[in-house]
Amino acid sequence: MLLHGGGPGCSAWTDFGAVAHQLGEGRRLLLVDLPQYGGSDSPDITGGQFAFHADHVRGLLDQLGVERADFVCQSLGGSVALLLAARHPERVGRLVITGSTPVPGPARDEPSPAVRAREEYYGDGGPSPAKMRALMTRLEWYDPTGPPQETVELRHRNAVAPRALARGTAATGRGEPEDLGALLGEVAAPVLLLWGAYDPFCSPVHALALADRLPRADMAVLSRTSHHPAEERPGRYAALARAFLDPAPVPSSVSRSL
Repeated sequence: MLLHGGGPGCSAWTDFGAVAHQLGEGRRLLLVDLPQYGGSDSPDITGGQFAFHADHVRGLLDQLGVERADFVCQSLGGSVALLLAARHPERVGRLVITGSTPVPGPARDEPSPAVRAREEYYGDGGPSPAKMRALMTRLEWYDPTGPPQETVELRHRNAVAPRALARGTAATGRGEPEDLGALLGEVAAPVLLLWGAYDPFCSPVHALALADRLPRADMAVLSRTSHHPAEERPGRYAALARAFLDPAPVPSSVSRSL
């Protein structure tokens, strides 16, 4: 199951389209648009944002008859999957998590980069493809030439669809922030923190701190990437993710001929 991030216009395909075919080889792949994103409905979220989405993901697994799934997650999706793994460990196999902040950083006197990005994109004359490109280039992409034009256009179309536009300009309804720090020790699933070296939202230092708090976590950092390494370096991202999701079996015994 692929769970996307929370930026304007994000969806499962915008975040993972570049690696979907490689990740899905030999697997059943579920690309999920969380509520308020992509093609999904946009209900008001009351209470914790992560908990709301985790309940919907569990409900979707039930509807599809999937007892247990592995997860590959970007940003918001990773925090959702970690909460699901802590509360319902029987539903989660392995987790690949990129750019997620289940534990908030230090308190700020100003809005977070994510909040400022949303306000800038939807404010000051309204959203535009040029503003989407500027947002993605500044905060999500390491390469200064920025993301592919088709990705920019798809993110912008998603973000200005009627339900998304109403949600993006609303002051409430996106749920409350959550701190999952007290639950991280309960995540029994193996976790790979697959990080962009230049992520402005949460640096590899943040990922290392998460790895220390998760019982079965490893970490890999992709150079020349920012917040969306799955899009910037899809081949390497997919190779690392698949090696983790499909580990080679360990032989029960070793024989050696002389």
